[in-house]
Amino acid sequence: MSKIGNKKILIPKEVKVSINGDQLDIKGSYGMKKFNLDTKLFEVNISENKELSIRPKKKNDDIKKIWGMNWSLLNNAIIGVNKGYEKVLEMTGVGYRAAIKGNNLNLQLGYSHDINFEIPKDVKINVEKQTTIKINGNDKQQIGTIASKIKAFRPSEPYKGKGIKEKGEYILRKEGKKK
Repeated sequence: MSKIGNKKILIPKEVKVSINGDQLDIKGSYGMKKFNLDTKLFEVNISENKELSIRPKKKNDDIKKIWGMNWSLLNNAIIGVNKGYEKVLEMTGVGYRAAIKGNNLNLQLGYSHDINFEIPKDVKINVEKQTTIKINGNDKQQIGTIASKIKAFRPSEPYKGKGIKEKGEYILRKEGKKK
């Protein structure tokens, strides 16, 4: 039995969910999301008091494994169109700067050249300070992927802590050489 899959998803007042065959259309203040669900395996019900439940039609080990995952993806989609998701990246290092130029995020990370990262159309990227980047959107997976791509340009190093990291992320620091 899936512990997460048994729970019901509460649908906020601002969100509208409609079932069209294998597809769930979720509309909210942050946009619209389409969620594909295999109706041969799962049954989706929306109750009158705005609760969404997902149940398997047959229970075997393989279906139990993906039951909780589908519940989580559906819950993330509902939260995403209602509130949205946000990640904050911090840059630490001398001369490390970020700026938005048109549809690109321009990063100066101590290399001999600037790095231009093209901003996808569904995502908003704001540079509050020159060293703080905010990524907003309604898709949790897409926001995490973009944040990891930006962090990969200059990962945080363990000696001085220079690089790009998420806000609140702990970098394990190492002691330098001893004489």
